[in-house]
Amino acid sequence: MVAAMDISIRKAERSKLQDLNLENLPFGKFFSDHMLEADYENGEWKNIEIKPYQPLLLSPSLAALHYGQAIFEGIKAYKDKNGEAFIFRPYDNFKRFNISAERMAMPAVPEELFMDGMLQLVGLDRNWIPTQQDHSMYIRPFMFSSDEMIGVRPSENYKFMIILSPSGPYYSAPMRIYVEEKYVRAVTGGVGYAKAAGNYGAAMYATAEAKKKGYDQVLWTDPFEHKYVQECGTMNVFFIIGNTAITPSLEPGTILPGVTRLSAITLLQEMGFTVEEKNISIDDLIDAYKAGIFYEAFGTGTAATISFIKELRYKDFVMQFDVDHWRTAPALKQWLTDIRTGHKEDKYNWMQKV
Repeated sequence: MVAAMDISIRKAERSKLQDLNLENLPFGKFFSDHMLEADYENGEWKNIEIKPYQPLLLSPSLAALHYGQAIFEGIKAYKDKNGEAFIFRPYDNFKRFNISAERMAMPAVPEELFMDGMLQLVGLDRNWIPTQQDHSMYIRPFMFSSDEMIGVRPSENYKFMIILSPSGPYYSAPMRIYVEEKYVRAVTGGVGYAKAAGNYGAAMYATAEAKKKGYDQVLWTDPFEHKYVQECGTMNVFFIIGNTAITPSLEPGTILPGVTRLSAITLLQEMGFTVEEKNISIDDLIDAYKAGIFYEAFGTGTAATISFIKELRYKDFVMQFDVDHWRTAPALKQWLTDIRTGHKEDKYNWMQKV
């Protein structure tokens, strides 16, 4: 860790926490008392401040609103069994944030601003971290172009912020998934590997169409043959086939390299699975299902953590799973939870103390 950054802090006069019950929180609806804000101007970061959570005053000509130069990250903070606050793998998110920034022609955020700003902000609002099962403090760092002019070019000015949201589970029940054959999330050479805001906006129509059919999310496929699976909604995806855990390869550059995905690979290998990162087609999944060796399917992500998939539909073929009798995904989810809450040893040094 670099030396702590001197950040101006202006505290809220009254905590909103007095008016909020942290039990059974919806995801992403409530926000803590404070936020971090910094400006990139004339090639340097300045005006760095932690202040009361409040609306922004923005120009109608703000470049981000017109050209989509915006990126974000999702990170979680937890309290362990002793009440101490920890953040799960924040350095991995910091590195990914700047990979996204480079792809979107945005300036890098220095480590001391990203990390010290986050640690000081979470430390200030640590009482907002819920302790109920499947609850956490969701941390949202984000950056957007702040030029006040219309013109298609990278901006000269940017705003970096961090806000905090005490939240419950993103998906509260096992999901029904529709395999998407028309719309695509990303293509090779595009921004699929970056956490760009536009990726999520572009995905909403196909997701809404799937929900009309009674499904919770879509399983994206490749843009050329609509044959090889990619991400599942906003998550990475894993399939337990025989004694192998398979997750789509990152090599084409169309899939976000998830921090939870990386953690799942490590723990699955410790559980004795062979983990393969490779291109896998929907036909491969159907063949494995018919052969009786396709046992489990689940999504991984910061918001979702480990989300069970109870049904996959491709055209008129439906694959259904008896989630109640699963072993792998529940054990994986519990292991991650135990590490985050201090009930199991953090031998990988994933938890950053606040």
